Amino acid sequence: MNGKPRVLVMGATGQVGGALIPLLAANDTVEVVAAARNREKAASLGVPIVHLDLDDFSTFATALEGVDRIFMATGYTVDMLRQSKDLVNAAKRAGVKQIVHLGACGDDDTRVAHYGWHQFIERYIEWSGMTFTHLRPEIFMQNLLGYGGERYVKEGVIRHYVGSARLSWVDCDDVAAVAAACLVDPDKHAGKTYRLGYEAKTYDELAETFSEVMGQPFTYEPRPPSEFLQNVLAAGAEPAYMQCVFNSYADLTNGVDLRADEVFNNFPEITGRPPLKIAEFVRRNADHFRY
Repeated sequence: MNGKPRVLVMGATGQVGGALIPLLAANDTVEVVAAARNREKAASLGVPIVHLDLDDFSTFATALEGVDRIFMATGYTVDMLRQSKDLVNAAKRAGVKQIVHLGACGDDDTRVAHYGWHQFIERYIEWSGMTFTHLRPEIFMQNLLGYGGERYVKEGVIRHYVGSARLSWVDCDDVAAVAAACLVDPDKHAGKTYRLGYEAKTYDELAETFSEVMGQPFTYEPRPPSEFLQNVLAAGAEPAYMQCVFNSYADLTNGVDLRADEVFNNFPEITGRPPLKIAEFVRRNADHFRY
């Protein structure tokens, strides 16, 4: 050990964790280690790797040895409740001092079921007595590249399952930037819940932005939420979690106000720069969207 706080990054091969690794690796005040269920998949990250399988409790103690801070992310399954309880208990036993938890959208009064699951995990982390920061990102811009095994933007047509609802959006790299700030300076961000969403658009408005940026016509084709559920279950997604997503899509399609369009102004204060706008995200990923 070199005396620096050791930060364990879960979800290291995912979108947020994968963006967080290089941010922490570039900071000489911390030591970063990646947690991975599949070491081979994580081999290209360029940082030390420990084996952690959330479905195998026997891997927890070794993975958490010497860890001071955790970026905590779980999979899209109802098992997140059991996994997170076990992980928090193991972290407390191992002497971990801080957890930065990647949760989901919504305020404390959310009626969206899987958002609530994340909030149960938040409360359990708080109960543990460890220093904590909760991150609640809104809709990831990266979902426009694909979600649940589906590609939603293809040949100039954007297909989705939320009708005319306006959603708040955030870039995964920006979520990682907030996480990095919290992990590098725990005291400054202790006890905070950061909601992360910085631009609200309907899918019709997204199609307009795509058309302007790409110089090609894009249109939005709303699809029935039942089609989403059928497709993701066929692709092998976990039924309980995806039923919750389906329910929220059905509510949005039917005009139920889930307050999904809330935007926030906390990002510059946390990171010292403005958040990414959707137009710039489209520009950066133009090769994926061009037809």
